[in-house]
Amino acid sequence: MLGKSFATPLLTFNPASCCSPGCDSSSTTANSLIGYVNCSNNITSSVTMGSWKSNYPSRKWTLHSTATDNIALTEEEKKTWNDSRRTLSALKFSPEEEDKILGKAFGHIHSPYWYEERKKEVPRLEVVNEILDYLRSLNLTDDDLIKLLKKFPEVLGCSLEDEMKNNVEILAKQWGIEGKTLRNLLLRNPKVLGYNVDCKGDCVAKCTRCWARF
Repeated sequence: MLGKSFATPLLTFNPASCCSPGCDSSSTTANSLIGYVNCSNNITSSVTMGSWKSNYPSRKWTLHSTATDNIALTEEEKKTWNDSRRTLSALKFSPEEEDKILGKAFGHIHSPYWYEERKKEVPRLEVVNEILDYLRSLNLTDDDLIKLLKKFPEVLGCSLEDEMKNNVEILAKQWGIEGKTLRNLLLRNPKVLGYNVDCKGDCVAKCTRCWARF
């Protein structure tokens, strides 16, 4: 549950080291020094006449918490992730809840809602803000948003144009559901915002996203 208290997430980074017992260096000549260092972590570096070249891999930060299943991020991705977290923190979510919501919405934490179709993405601030602003335009208060995101965090990973807006239009045109009635429906069954298939009784094994559940 999102309300459960989790251990504070830690960002850890383990830099490559060339001090392992398996390292060796060799080869010198009268005019130049060329050293090849082969370490157990497959880092290779060379020094030629005072110049240094390294093929260190890009830094990866790993977010550790019970909620996030060790999400690995580069430094740039970590900044982008934290920008999106700040938007959720305005809704008084804890850091652990923020990471869990974003992780489930963008494929970093397993969610049966997506089956196998959700590609991992780093949540972008503008995408998260657009969806939250649209939900507010449907007469949802911040308290409503908190309830909705706890029940259906994957909403932040749904397509705003192709799914959410389209489905709200379907609800209005086919069932006359809008205004206060729509608000009550979304609090009760927010997954309707992500429906994108209608099997019409001939199951296509995408039940969590099918209008047949409505």
